[in-house]
Amino acid sequence: MGKWKSLLFLLMATVLVLAACGSKKSGANDADNEYGLVNKGKLTYAASGLYKPFNFEENGELTGFDMEIGAEIAERMGLESNPVTNPFETILQGLVANKYDAIIGSMAYTKKRAEQAAFTKPYYYSGGMIWVAEDNNEIQSPEDLKGKKIGVIAQSTYEEPAKELSDNIQYYSSDVVALKDLTVENRLDAVITADIVGFEAQDNGFAIKEVGTPLWVEQPSIAVKKDNEELRDAIDKALQEMIDDGTYDEISQKWFGRNLLDIDLENAELLE
Repeated sequence: MGKWKSLLFLLMATVLVLAACGSKKSGANDADNEYGLVNKGKLTYAASGLYKPFNFEENGELTGFDMEIGAEIAERMGLESNPVTNPFETILQGLVANKYDAIIGSMAYTKKRAEQAAFTKPYYYSGGMIWVAEDNNEIQSPEDLKGKKIGVIAQSTYEEPAKELSDNIQYYSSDVVALKDLTVENRLDAVITADIVGFEAQDNGFAIKEVGTPLWVEQPSIAVKKDNEELRDAIDKALQEMIDDGTYDEISQKWFGRNLLDIDLENAELLE
């Protein structure tokens, strides 16, 4: 009888262990699927990889301001950082198609984009600026762009304003290439892109200059799938923690020498 009791005890213990393992596995899955992640345990976020200094490839790896912001957010959410690239002109479609969890690639919030995605609060501000070659004295205002060839990134917030100023548009996949083309004779008359990107190009020796002041202030934000409010709210929470404890300022100072959220918006025309 004692032998049978021992066997019964072992059998019951085995069942309890298996049940416990099953419960633990289920709990892990629940945590992994809390935000509907496309890759278990990872925050997969997309950028073009062509927008220096925000996101670009160096020595075979993605780096830049956006990438560091994304990595810090992932860590605070207890997830592995998993950045990927996608052409900017189809980056929103990729999000809708569930290719990645978020876009952390300097995509500005607009009401039109908000029809397809949910956006966090802005994680920096920038201005839409007209850029021309350093020796170009013909273009001194937006009105001077009529009929001129303007370079822009397709599907960017700069495309529609460029079309309003000229019917001669040249599309690019990289702002850096477009700005470089300004310095090639008879290739481009102007480029409309972020002030920050143009100033960075100047610092890297590009013979270009800005025309006037920014046309507007835009609000680059992090985009997630429209119905994934849980993920949007978690990212917002992590971002606010970074701002509050000074981590955001450290990253911004590293890349730009200033805080990109520190801007006077009182009289600014916000792009929506």
